[in-house]
Amino acid sequence: QLVESGGGWVQAGAPLSLSCATPGFAFRDFAMGWFRQYPGQNREFVAALNWDGGAINYDDSVKGRFTISRDNAKNTVYLQMNSLKLEDTAVYYCAASLVTSRFWRDYDYWGQGTQVTVSS
Repeated sequence: QLVESGGGWVQAGAPLSLSCATPGFAFRDFAMGWFRQYPGQNREFVAALNWDGGAINYDDSVKGRFTISRDNAKNTVYLQMNSLKLEDTAVYYCAASLVTSRFWRDYDYWGQGTQVTVSS
């Protein structure tokens, strides 16, 4: 029900935009978040916003570089990533929760993930 797209390979400093479409999902009922996962580690918080696009918060590591947004008419959440760094390389997941949270355990629905690779 959550389908990420837009991942790929980019050079450091370049931008990349991720999308998460939610066909057949009660999108407006949920806060949405983006997480990322490094090999062998738990998923870590990147950004989240509530059902109407408010209460936006970011992890400090991406603040000022990444922008989360949503379009309730299109049932889609976005993550615009600018000034990408090598350490942004990870699998990125979108997720849905009934609460706006930084904790992955609060999220009930997950996409399949999309790989983002940043090279020098």
